[in-house]
Amino acid sequence: MEAFARRAARELRATGATARSRSAPAYDRLTAQETHIAREVAGGATSKEVASRLYLSPRTVDAHLRSIFRKLGITSRRQLKDVPDLA
Repeated sequence: MEAFARRAARELRATGATARSRSAPAYDRLTAQETHIAREVAGGATSKEVASRLYLSPRTVDAHLRSIFRKLGITSRRQLKDVPDLA
């Protein structure tokens, strides 16, 4: 496999293109608490519902959601449904 990877890298350099580095899926960057909140919200729960289930305040859930949105590069609750392994 290493020989194939070196050859592919040489061919890419010859064309002037660069390979993108592989990174972990976005949802792997979430903490356990953020993942739990994201799954609840992706399932249709409101901040108030999530807060009562996790014994948090709705403001804390909203703070976690802002962090989740930033880490995943999304801007709305609806987009959480499209994140693999969350919905």
